Amino acid sequence: MSPATKTFFRSRWVSVPDGVEELDPAQLAPGFSAAGVACGLKGGGGTDVGVLASDAPGVRSALALTRNAAAAAPIRVCREQCDASAIRAVAVNSGNANAATGEQGYLDALAMRDAAAEALGIEPRSVAVAETGTIGVPLDIEAVTTGVLEAVEGLSGEGGDRFAAAIMTTDKGPKRCTLRAGGVTVSAQAKGAGMIEPGFATMLCFVQTDGVVDDPEAALRSALAGSMERITVDGQMSTNDTVLLQATGAAGDPLPEGLLDAVLLQLALEIVADGEGATRVGRVEVRGAADADEAERVARAIANSPLVKTALYGRDSNWGRIAQAAGMALAGEQVAELGPDRIQAAELASDSAEAELSIALGRGKASAHVYFSDLTHDYIRINAEYTT
Repeated sequence: MSPATKTFFRSRWVSVPDGVEELDPAQLAPGFSAAGVACGLKGGGGTDVGVLASDAPGVRSALALTRNAAAAAPIRVCREQCDASAIRAVAVNSGNANAATGEQGYLDALAMRDAAAEALGIEPRSVAVAETGTIGVPLDIEAVTTGVLEAVEGLSGEGGDRFAAAIMTTDKGPKRCTLRAGGVTVSAQAKGAGMIEPGFATMLCFVQTDGVVDDPEAALRSALAGSMERITVDGQMSTNDTVLLQATGAAGDPLPEGLLDAVLLQLALEIVADGEGATRVGRVEVRGAADADEAERVARAIANSPLVKTALYGRDSNWGRIAQAAGMALAGEQVAELGPDRIQAAELASDSAEAELSIALGRGKASAHVYFSDLTHDYIRINAEYTT
């Protein structure tokens, strides 16, 4: 891929397989269609209901859903009422998370799913539902189901942009791509800017391909481990996190090795870069930890530290803040002094939009890394003005 055509894969941290061609992101992978419509859920207007569907009855799929104990109604519906291995369509709305809405919220999510299934003429268990937006507000289900029916009527193989717009909330812009490698096409759409912390994945993300994927669940989990599981904006786990992978296998060729990993990592980094008010992305690497759990704990302590995040924003190579955050995560342990000989923080002061920092603990051989955003005045403004 030449630099002139490199529009989606922008991060230096993403390894792109050879021979990848970027296509118009409005064009979905063959066998898929989508649409987005406006039904009034967003206070300022805009597209807020979307449907994405496959015309392949044998589509294979995998779902990954939030672990938050306060999981929203659509998460419960996907867990209890959907066949995660054979999802042919998804109905989505933004502007209302349908979370903390009780039994009525659950019934509303079911109604949304059933409306899409009936309009598409497919089994209800093959339709997933996802919602994002304000928590604790009853869903206007009549408006949503009307929007779902309208979206089904407008389904198009070039509806990727409209669908991507329908899932946005505080996002500054759509996050989507369509790529071709050999005879296989992959398209994807994601949203996320705030309430971002892995465990499992922290946003809405939908990936479609006509490639052959023998084990979609294993493929998705593996790709998530190096992407969505590696990001944080504010250390907050969403109630609505959903990632869906759909593969028709119609191309006859396997999904190229490394392509799903690259797509999800670039989308994950776009989410971090679009963190509410964010201006920069950092990558912290912890080396020499006693074990994997310790490496993870220290990396997240550094990435979620307001002091480190503001240093990233202010371009201040303050290694002492990194030492403090790491030491907090290791409280009670016998640790050698975490001085400047163990910490690399020079890139915090660089002009680059991406900055790397690292710390060597000298306690073992385990390592971990996390991508994180800076903390700016706008994060406070956006969240102080949020409805709930």
